[in-house]
Amino acid sequence: MGEQRTDYQYTLNLLSKEDLQIRANAFESARQTSNKVMEEVLGKAGYFIQIRKYPHHILRENPLASGAGADRMSTGMAGAFGNPIGHAAQVRRGEALFTVKVNKKDLELAKKALHRAAYKLPKSCFIEVVENKK
Repeated sequence: MGEQRTDYQYTLNLLSKEDLQIRANAFESARQTSNKVMEEVLGKAGYFIQIRKYPHHILRENPLASGAGADRMSTGMAGAFGNPIGHAAQVRRGEALFTVKVNKKDLELAKKALHRAAYKLPKSCFIEVVENKK
């Protein structure tokens, strides 16, 4: 989201503090929240946000029947492959989840946007600030 250019002065990365799985709907919620913070102040051309992980992992559930006659219908865990119920990204400790590129005057706004995104994610994260070389 935003405008991808090469002249941004700073790059901020939202990094995971531990290994975890993040569901696709949590990523989408974090993306919308951070993008809204940036877009309201800077418009679409003053920043660049990139999601660094993609939810490839398919989450499955083996639904067990309950109620009357369930013992005749259910096979228990025999051959339990399960039905897909969602997608998740498998994240390792220290991997970047989001990247934001901004100029120096917008550095605090970008930190605020990443903090808001981190609230939507299941575990704690930290922000790494890198000054781009010209």
